[in-house]
This record gives sequence, C-alpha cells and structure tokens, in this order.
Amino acid sequence: MPDAFDEPRDWIEAELEETLDDLFESEFNQPALTAEIRKIYKEKRPDMLDRRTYYRNLLRLQIELIKLHDWVAETGAKVLILCEGRDSAGKGGVIKRIVQRLNPRVARVVALPAPTEREQSQWYFQRYVPHLPAGGEMVLFDRSWYNRAGVERVMGFADDEQVEQFFRDVPEFERMLVRSGIILLKYWFSITDEEQQLRFLMRIHDPMKQWKLSPMDLESRVRWEDYTKAKEDMFARTNIPEAPWYIVEGNDKKRERLNCIEHILSQIPYQDVHHQKVSLPERRFNPDYERRVLPDELYVPKVY
Repeated sequence: MPDAFDEPRDWIEAELEETLDDLFESEFNQPALTAEIRKIYKEKRPDMLDRRTYYRNLLRLQIELIKLHDWVAETGAKVLILCEGRDSAGKGGVIKRIVQRLNPRVARVVALPAPTEREQSQWYFQRYVPHLPAGGEMVLFDRSWYNRAGVERVMGFADDEQVEQFFRDVPEFERMLVRSGIILLKYWFSITDEEQQLRFLMRIHDPMKQWKLSPMDLESRVRWEDYTKAKEDMFARTNIPEAPWYIVEGNDKKRERLNCIEHILSQIPYQDVHHQKVSLPERRFNPDYERRVLPDELYVPKVY
C-alpha cells in the first residue's frame, strides 16, 4: 500500500491545512485591536506578503531546516545564531518559526534574564559561555552579549570603560568561537521608526500582547536616536570577516521570517542525511494481562 504522503506536494498540502489554525487564531485576535488601529496599519502596509504564499514558502523552508537539523545531529556540527534588533523588530517571531518543527534536544533557544549581582561581577562573556553549542547542537540567542553594545550602553547600565572593553574583546572572542569550529551567524532585525511606533500602539491596544511592553521597551521609543547611534557604532567595530553582521529588513514580518531562514540555509553547507526506513513493530500481546481500572478523580474533567 503506498504511503499517503509519498509526494512532497501532498505533505505540504496537509501541513497547509493544519496551519489554518494559526490563521483562525490570528483572525480571532483581531477584534482585540480597535478598528482605527487596524485601518491605520493596513493603510501603511498595503504590500505585505499574502498568507498563502507565506505559508507555502514557510513549510518548504521548514522542511529544509529539518534537513539542516539532521545534518547537525549526524555530523556533530555546532551552529550558533545571534538574533539582535530593536524592540518589536520581530526577533521572537523569526526564532519561533525556525525551531517550530525541530527537536528541542538539537535546536534550543537561549533568552537570558537580566544578570544577577554575582553575574555582574564576572567576566562579561562568562554567563553566555555555558549556553554555547556542543557538537550536534543548534543554539539561537534571543539577544546575546551584544546587550552591552545596545541596551546597557544606551540605558547607562554599563559605563564608557566597560563598553570600550567590550568592543576590544568581542572580535577576538568571536574569532575564538569560529576557530573552535562553531558556525556563527549574527542577524540584526531592522524596522523603521514609523513601524515600531505602529507595533507599540498595537500592543498597547491589544490585551493579548500588552505583556510584551516593558518600561524598557517604552523608553526605547524615547531614545530611538541613541539606539541608532549605538547600533552604527556596533556595526563599525564588530563586523569582522570571521563573523559578519547580516541585516534583515522586518517591516513585513512574513518576508522577514522567510528571508532570514533562506539566508541561514544558504550559509551552512548541510547535506541530506540518509535515514533507514522506519517500520512500526508489532505490539506484544499477553492474553493474561488485565488492564487496571483507574479511579475517576485521576482524569481531567471533560469540559469540552
């Protein structure tokens, strides 16, 4: 009997149907926004990628990410991806789509909280080192040591001497990572001033997204130009041949996600890994076994 999903196209069509849940959730969430905010956003972004094109390409790229993930696990490669950018620039959405269908034992996300008092007394890179990939792992940093070049610098959490020390150290630190065999990719997710304002307004008026707005996020609006200067300085001093920066334009989230994944796949020399065909073994049957009846209180109530 032929496999129901022998053809890749059949598999993609089945996955497209499954992803309709995401579409329904997105539509269901829209009433949380005011009609005025929705109208403004649609007027400002009339050329956004249509959903069907987006989902078709996302699924195609996620198939390739699985091949990459298998190659990493098979060969013992070490992949490190740094995701940086302004607040609301779409880093989280990109990361979510990258790891969505991957084994979390192979591909994991690191999003560190603010450093503790003890960590503040350590060598700056020390708290990041334990999270670096071992052989057979992909690690994505949702913000990384570049906090020092951005938020810590702009908000005054690091003084001029600490920032200067960081800029002297980070190129050599990253060269050491690359020399150790780590494939290091650094992405900056870029949005315009106007786009960030629109996204912040949407978060303010959307009860399901208000948790994403912190006092630090709001302060970043006030200090837009300071962050711009810090970003430009960071690029000038840390864009090294061994670990260059790649800028992903993010005003259209769908294009941002697809373009970033396409680029990641183009930067890593992965190959298809041969897998033995899997067959389901026969279940062992014991005619003398009787299943125990469990008490009703162990079961979750059937509300639905």
